[in-house]
Amino acid sequence: MLVDHLRWLRFAGLDTGVVSLEDLRHYMAALGADYLGPFSLPWREGKSPYGHSALKTAAACLKGFYLRLGTHGVNLSLAEALRATRLPTRADRRRAMLGHVLHSMPREPPGSGGADPPASEDAAGRRPGGVDGALSSARDRMVVTWLADGGFRIGELCGLRLVDLHLREQAACGQCRGPHVHICHREDNANRARVKTKTPWTSQDGTVCGGTVRRASPAMIHTYFEYVTTQYPAQALHGMLLVGLHGSSRGQPWTTAASRGMLRRAAARGQIGRVVPHAFRHSFATAVLDAARGNAVIAREAGGWASAATVEQVYGHVDVHDPVFTAALEQVWGTRP
Repeated sequence: MLVDHLRWLRFAGLDTGVVSLEDLRHYMAALGADYLGPFSLPWREGKSPYGHSALKTAAACLKGFYLRLGTHGVNLSLAEALRATRLPTRADRRRAMLGHVLHSMPREPPGSGGADPPASEDAAGRRPGGVDGALSSARDRMVVTWLADGGFRIGELCGLRLVDLHLREQAACGQCRGPHVHICHREDNANRARVKTKTPWTSQDGTVCGGTVRRASPAMIHTYFEYVTTQYPAQALHGMLLVGLHGSSRGQPWTTAASRGMLRRAAARGQIGRVVPHAFRHSFATAVLDAARGNAVIAREAGGWASAATVEQVYGHVDVHDPVFTAALEQVWGTRP
């Protein structure tokens, strides 16, 4: 178990002198422990996660190892922290987000310096030129990618909670076979973000159903994993997806005003003029319409537009599993063979 942990340290770009208590909690989550916050990458990918007994043994092994190092003056802060707390050892039976239920994981470990997958010409064309290179954090890269590939309104994006994300195949909600998110109108969001379309939704046993279902591209999933495994604070109990990263707002829900300010500053750094969140939505609609050969129903479903009654009567309803619908999205995302 100790050798396995030392291999993980190298994989994560850490060493015994700098690893923190939060890093160890992420490692235990990667082994299968119940953990309040975003999980780390599953370390036993392709294998069963540890049960309760094995997790207790792993926790004891780690604690003994780092306490021993502390007696030799190595990573004293971690040794002190371990004397005052315990590592998570309860087996996580839900695996609702980043556990071992996923069939594929991003290959670049946190802190490895790996580059994001190159954006296709179509995807790049839907972003204001130069904005990508002016982004300073994984959260900001995720925001721009989700705006460009998902056509989100900024209130929808800032109002997302972690439980709204079903970023794996065959999610428990049963409403969409592929990775997707549920956009739900809530009046109690701490950042006061609101969803324009008040589609009914429910939550049962931690599974969100209903709301507006929006498909997620591979690039959206990749930037999401980069963000939650490197920057999302584990102590955030509010459950909101986007959080502040600096100053007094660190860990607090990110507001729509703050997201607009981020885009404004990125545009200024890139010297590309004014950039507003809704420009991405307009570009997304145009790209989907072009890819779907002018089918307005596909564009409506892809972007979650609440179209007028006349459009509903003329075009009817499109199935989100329609091959034409899927092909149009894949062409926009740049993932179609």
